[in-house]
Amino acid sequence: MNKYINKYKILASFGLIALASCTKNFADLNTNPNAVTTATPQYFFTKAEYDGVANMLNLLLGTMQYTTSYNDVSGFGSKYVASQVNTSSSSFSSAYPGALNELATVITAVQSDPAQVNLLAAARIWRVYCYSRLTDVYGDIPYSQATQGYTSGQYTPAYDAQKAIYANMLTELDQAASSLDASKTTFDKADLMYGGNTVQWKKFAYSLMLRLGMRLTKVDITTAQTWVTKAIAGGVITADADIAKVSYLASGQVINQNPLAYTLYNSDYIAADGNKNQEGGKYQDVFINYLKQTKDPRLGVVSIVYSGGVPDTTFAKQQGMPATLSSKPANFSTLSEPNPKTVLLLNSPRLIFTASESYFLLAEAALRGWYTASTASALYTNGVSAALRQWSVISLGSSDGTLSSAQISTYVNRNTLAAGTFDQQMQQIYTQFWVSIFPDAQEAFASYRRTGYPSLTPNNYPGNATGGQFPRRFLYPVSEQNLNAVSYAAAVARQGPDNLLTRVYWDKQ
Repeated sequence: MNKYINKYKILASFGLIALASCTKNFADLNTNPNAVTTATPQYFFTKAEYDGVANMLNLLLGTMQYTTSYNDVSGFGSKYVASQVNTSSSSFSSAYPGALNELATVITAVQSDPAQVNLLAAARIWRVYCYSRLTDVYGDIPYSQATQGYTSGQYTPAYDAQKAIYANMLTELDQAASSLDASKTTFDKADLMYGGNTVQWKKFAYSLMLRLGMRLTKVDITTAQTWVTKAIAGGVITADADIAKVSYLASGQVINQNPLAYTLYNSDYIAADGNKNQEGGKYQDVFINYLKQTKDPRLGVVSIVYSGGVPDTTFAKQQGMPATLSSKPANFSTLSEPNPKTVLLLNSPRLIFTASESYFLLAEAALRGWYTASTASALYTNGVSAALRQWSVISLGSSDGTLSSAQISTYVNRNTLAAGTFDQQMQQIYTQFWVSIFPDAQEAFASYRRTGYPSLTPNNYPGNATGGQFPRRFLYPVSEQNLNAVSYAAAVARQGPDNLLTRVYWDKQ
């Protein structure tokens, strides 16, 4: 018996020694040697730029009557089919775990270091861009308490009123632009947009301020004027070299390819024959007809039809598809679709803010008497010219997107700002804006709701969710009703029903 007891004592001793050794080295054994314990701001910022640009509502291409589909599901954007309304929540669902959370990580990492003031400023400016795109589509959203899950354990953030969000975003732009310091370190190559150039970041910040300030004209004209004039004084983007854009690659990982071109190509146009379009998409007749009626040289830049299996940009052959169809038309293969060498170019840059947008907004400022350094007519002409030139930027300087000086001059001379009432001139400015901003349908959607231009007729498609009216906003994710129910309910009680017809703060009658 003693023999067995001694045996167990020896085994127990070995066990205690092993346990002690295991405990002693527990931290080392359970630490991932490939993991990092501190965030690298540069990596997070690059990812936030990619994610911020990629987080777009492609369905708005249909809503703004650029494209459509005979397929009810993929054609929701142009048809507002009631059974598909929840697809409109995708941008909300993607924003917070993506770009907004990444930017919060950057800001937390650099905000206490004065030497990294430029990194902080760029992150704040880009965060305003990302939040502005989100609130403009949904209205009230989580803002002041958002992205605090890791830092404060806040998993059910309150929704801020859009009025307060706008006030804070404009202040953020003002403070961030003022803090930029060319003598200090920047994101350098980790910044996909400007390579850390502080002068260009400042122009981008003031350009966003111009855009957001002008957004308030329907609801608070005094505040709108204050911020618009501040933006103009700060200096906005007016040169092609200062266009805010993110560049991409033609191959490699998907994140390195133009997100809109990639999505459109792979979802609908990969067959490249004009007939086997997987989701039944084509350009909408409203867009194509306008370009043809105005003899717009951009028609052959953005649009093709397939002739004998070959892309054909011939002006006379371009034809759009009505948004009222519910089945594939007999002439489907002869209808216009995006040009593979421009709109679907995987390594084309995504334009974030252009010189043409600045000029159109400045033209409105001149009409309102808020800007006197130039005339509305001259600014409008500059906007039209810049809009034609920017397709050369998108096509990387190729002949497929580059219009000649003669083509530009001819179109510009045919499209001067005509004399008329304020509303008549606004219609001309923002109809041109609608053409110039393509394919950024999300900004076109915001501009349309504010100005009412271009004069689009809503699609009263059978089974639509708006009663034949034009959508004013999109829906929050169903997950918010389940996981953030109290905050969601408070937002709906304040803003109005969570449907397509409730107007956001700045979109008033």
